[in-house]
Amino acid sequence: FAGWAMPIQYAGIIAEHHAVRRAWGIFDVSHMGRILLSGPNAVPLIDSLLSVSVAELRQDRARYGLLCVECGGILDDVVVLRQSEDRLMVICNAANRLAVMAWIGAHAAPFPNVHIVDVTSETVMLAVQGPQTAVQSDGLLGQRVSRLKRFGGTEINWREHTCVVTRTGYTGEDGFEIIAPTHAALPLWDAFLAAGATPCGLGARDTLRLEAGLLLHGNDMDSSVNPLEAGLDRFVTLEGREFMGRSAIVQAKSLGLSRRLAGFKTRDRGPVPRKGFTMLASGRRVGVVTSGAFSPTLQTNIGLGFVPSLLTEPGTRVEVDIRGTSVAADVVSLPFYKRA
Repeated sequence: FAGWAMPIQYAGIIAEHHAVRRAWGIFDVSHMGRILLSGPNAVPLIDSLLSVSVAELRQDRARYGLLCVECGGILDDVVVLRQSEDRLMVICNAANRLAVMAWIGAHAAPFPNVHIVDVTSETVMLAVQGPQTAVQSDGLLGQRVSRLKRFGGTEINWREHTCVVTRTGYTGEDGFEIIAPTHAALPLWDAFLAAGATPCGLGARDTLRLEAGLLLHGNDMDSSVNPLEAGLDRFVTLEGREFMGRSAIVQAKSLGLSRRLAGFKTRDRGPVPRKGFTMLASGRRVGVVTSGAFSPTLQTNIGLGFVPSLLTEPGTRVEVDIRGTSVAADVVSLPFYKRA
């Protein structure tokens, strides 16, 4: 994964998936990029590049947003945590870390006195996810953490290690993401395992995020995909502000979208749809699968794909060409799974 040797599974993808849906699990997500920006113009710099405003973001609050290129495509999707008045942490995808660093640096000239540091190699990042996470973590991380609201963040001292904790995740469940010094990695990991968390790999992380309708950069979006096409309208604030790619997004909105990302379920268990497989309607090629997997929660195959906007209405019949076999599927609303 972008040069990182990461576990795909421990006990098994399905067992780990169920552990997170039913109890709690822990993931090593240290491959995610972690970039610190500090200085009087740190916030204005990121605000000029991000699809949502961080200028109005309070201290110890995080926000999900998109870094767009001039044509409106998505360079990366990131989480930005405001740690103080003039200090931000940007969490980006592993494969895009260098591109994000270069992109921010290339647009920093109008914003002097901003210090940009990649702290990925100096830190680790663990994600603790599942409905039991808050209760089980209380004794490990303290009530200050368990009281955090969704997308809240705080700094804690854990056994003399300074850690940053946010109530965020990529599974569709409650949970925390913890950024800690590298020398705290094993003690922190072992402490969660001793408390009963199930170790989970990136295989379960992918099935969990797909069930939750969460997109993966490089699959479901990239620099050729407009946020509106990807159904990410709610993470784009067009009114009252300027940011990189805004004009192109406004133009796309006014012209109308010829394609959109849609979720689908296959009608039979059968073979699993995968990225790159052709999507059909009435036997005619209409799009391409961007993500697909067997859903352990729903016990069926699910996927995402780009199709003409006219075919995105829930209930629309489509097919997926899986190695020469046309497999029937139905367009459905996202997310596939949401905790009641």
